[in-house]
Amino acid sequence: MSFISRFDKAFKNAPVVTFDDSSKFILFSDCHRGDNSGADDFANNRNIYYHALKQYYQNDFTYCELGDGDELWENLNFSTLFESHKNIYGLMQLFYNEKRLHLLWGNHDMIYKNKSQVEKNLYSFFDRKTNTQQPLFPGIQVHEALILKHAQTGQELFLCHGHQADWMNYVGWQFNRFLVRVLWRPLQGAGISDPTSPAKNYLELIKVERKTKKWITERNNQFTITGHTHRPRFPEPGDIAYFNDGSCVHPRSITGLEIENGAISLIKWQIATTDDGVLKIVRVLLEGPQKLIDYKTE
Repeated sequence: MSFISRFDKAFKNAPVVTFDDSSKFILFSDCHRGDNSGADDFANNRNIYYHALKQYYQNDFTYCELGDGDELWENLNFSTLFESHKNIYGLMQLFYNEKRLHLLWGNHDMIYKNKSQVEKNLYSFFDRKTNTQQPLFPGIQVHEALILKHAQTGQELFLCHGHQADWMNYVGWQFNRFLVRVLWRPLQGAGISDPTSPAKNYLELIKVERKTKKWITERNNQFTITGHTHRPRFPEPGDIAYFNDGSCVHPRSITGLEIENGAISLIKWQIATTDDGVLKIVRVLLEGPQKLIDYKTE
């Protein structure tokens, strides 16, 4: 199956969520929530992520996570991730209970392609205080892709992780997972990067972006948002409509895409220092807001 066929299949099978200009979405991906060890890239930005997500929850945003939320290549069991970042999953649970959470799977959490794995890992958790199973995301469905369709304009925003353009991380993901577990994780602490990852291999990144743009172009410039490469992208109207929300494992910051008032923005959350030496977490607008309709094609 070619990358064109993989994107086509994901698009065809994607559930549709209707929205309008009053809807609010925050899109993050590539959190890579790990075990809070030295190999857990998410741990450095955990407080930034928690603060940002809490702000979005309090302001009635819907959270869409575009894959690689859980680091299940380096770690064997989801329970380890849950115990390491229990407050994060508790906040996500609040979104889910109010029907404001959509999860997609990427290559690092591709086991969620299997419904039985979703049920085993995400439906409930073991509460050590009561020695009982408690609900986490009961009945949740984790999809490969999602389409946000504007109720008035009919414009469709296609959301997926983006590894559909990456053969080794889609078809050969189990081999890559093996390499990461037995080889690259032990070397990570020594500063040696994983060459199979487009986020750490510039040539792979360029290949993935080129293939994604080719599919978008063949789809009449289909508005598309991905993650996977960890490189944020925010095109100008009239350019190829390829957006990327970046990642939550940038050094000292996280990036994402906001959709609000019928417009899209690229944002960053980071720690800043005030003039009197106080550290605080702040939101920085990087691009936009740009009206979604400006990207619409007939």
